[in-house]
Amino acid sequence: MAGGTQDYVDDPRNDAVLISVDGALVPRDQAKVSVFDSGFVLGDGVWEGLRLIDGKIAFLEGHLDRLYDGAQMLMIDIGLDRRALKDRLFDCLEANGMTDGVHIRLMVTRGRKRSPYQDPRLTIGAATIVIIPEWKTPLAQMYARGISLFTTHVRRTGPADQDPKLNSHSKLNDILACIQAMNAGADEALMLDDRGFVATCNSTHFFIVRDGELWTSGGGFCLRGITRDAVLRAAARGGITAREKDFSLFDVYAADEAFVTGTFAGLTPVSVVDGRLLPVLGGGDDASGPVTRRLRELYFQVRAEEARGR
Repeated sequence: MAGGTQDYVDDPRNDAVLISVDGALVPRDQAKVSVFDSGFVLGDGVWEGLRLIDGKIAFLEGHLDRLYDGAQMLMIDIGLDRRALKDRLFDCLEANGMTDGVHIRLMVTRGRKRSPYQDPRLTIGAATIVIIPEWKTPLAQMYARGISLFTTHVRRTGPADQDPKLNSHSKLNDILACIQAMNAGADEALMLDDRGFVATCNSTHFFIVRDGELWTSGGGFCLRGITRDAVLRAAARGGITAREKDFSLFDVYAADEAFVTGTFAGLTPVSVVDGRLLPVLGGGDDASGPVTRRLRELYFQVRAEEARGR
């Protein structure tokens, strides 16, 4: 049964996790923000999903670059420099006794509004900063069977609309795409750009392998993916030709391998696109083909080298 690429193994420890709300550590069921908060009222904020591995956060500097760049675009004053924000992150993790296998949601909104209107000048006080750490392990069945994708009619916006490089709280076009894929019985939506070329998935980035080459979209209609970029660096390290280019569903349906990438699950094999079976070349607990398997090994090396602690 389709469950989405963000599905995870339930962990009872998460019931007692402490959440950081503007620097205060509070129990999960008491973590609250105002109904006048810009994020709740308008989706006015930026966020990052982070992965804690062996006491370090993978690609931490890249995630912070994207967060602060997004805040700069939206003219949100986060109110903390990078050092102070890192300290708040690790203080929260240490308070929860967390060292490994943790997914973190770091969210920054413009802050509380005087009245629920768009105008940023109605904001009262400082930005809202929330950190939600949870023990999360991806479902093993995603790797064993591969995931299914459905191409949605909902298109990815380009820079002329809402720039996809902005990792904002507003994700309605992705949610609409996810709903359509869900109703089609798929795990995730494959999304095209306004010209009909493959852009990305609703919550992950998409790659195919053809004749030993790695292809992904040109990047103009997708988020500046941290894991996506790391996979491209991993390919260069392994001597695998990688191309950021325009390609269509014609190329996808005849691909030798396909996979999606994300901070949570890393590289996840794709076995079905729009009802068309792709070659499932692996076996046992991993349906990945040989190029995907090699890239995952190289990606783990890059991730370990670029992880950062306190």
